[in-house]
Amino acid sequence: MADLKVETIARLAQWKIENFGPATPYKRSDPFKIGIWNWYLSVEKNRSMYIRLFPEPSRISKDQPPLARFVLRVTTSSSNRRPFVSPIHERVLRTSDDFSCPIDFSIQGRFIIDVEFLDLKICPLNGGDGSSIWPGDETMQYLATQSTLKCLSRMLEEAIHADVTIYTADGTLKAHKAILSASSPVFQSMFQHDLKEKESSTVNIEDMTSDSCTALLSYLYGTISQEAFWRHRLALLGAANKYDIVDLKDACEESLLEDINSGNVLERLQEAWLYQLDKLKKGCLMYLLDFGKIYDVREEMNTFFRQADRELVVEMFQELLAVWKPA
Repeated sequence: MADLKVETIARLAQWKIENFGPATPYKRSDPFKIGIWNWYLSVEKNRSMYIRLFPEPSRISKDQPPLARFVLRVTTSSSNRRPFVSPIHERVLRTSDDFSCPIDFSIQGRFIIDVEFLDLKICPLNGGDGSSIWPGDETMQYLATQSTLKCLSRMLEEAIHADVTIYTADGTLKAHKAILSASSPVFQSMFQHDLKEKESSTVNIEDMTSDSCTALLSYLYGTISQEAFWRHRLALLGAANKYDIVDLKDACEESLLEDINSGNVLERLQEAWLYQLDKLKKGCLMYLLDFGKIYDVREEMNTFFRQADRELVVEMFQELLAVWKPA
């Protein structure tokens, strides 16, 4: 049935139920994937109404049970009823008996259940702290072997045979023309042709701070930490676009797409438009329009429309009409 399908984007799952009432007091969704697990949602009405969230029984959910931290939200078609928003739940989920959320009002007809996963960890079978399935330090450092990383790290930190000086907005850094050239066709062109960068062995990157430029160099040398990547990813996105570092630009887009929420979606949409990030733009529009989150940012929309590029505003309205056109 159509209303058993759960749509997902980033860490958000949304189940639109078309018909619920006395004739259908129980519904279970089709499986949907978040993280490494397939999940189900179910809703049932007995004396009270309950929503359940549980993983699909499988070897993965048995050997690597999820420790989920999440929030439930229920929105009805009635304009007079405020959405139900649960407290933050955090628990190990193995079966449908491990979690049920009572709803303090009765619902019939059409309504929407949102599940926003704040974190997902693999719960160790022998106890101890779980490990998050979402990016850790290993993600960005997997590009090279440990021995190569150690050498490159020393080259950067100790400026071993460094042959170029980088001037940032608030300081200077040392680097190597060969590493910069191998990483970016823009840098390669600077050092190949008779430009001032080649003659003076200097590069001006005055639109970045020393900290953000250090993060850029750490990425190029293969030693960046996930924490540094997340802290500086907007600056890194600008640098990746300016210096044509394709893999860094893709990594920034994937990262920005992963944690879209109501507090940042309009800013992310602006970044997507500015840097021509089609996947991020599509994700932001889907979050706002297909998932109905535009209502959560309605107070910010006037400012957004005044400041956004005209073509972006036109595209948003076209998408809006496509989503809300009469059936």
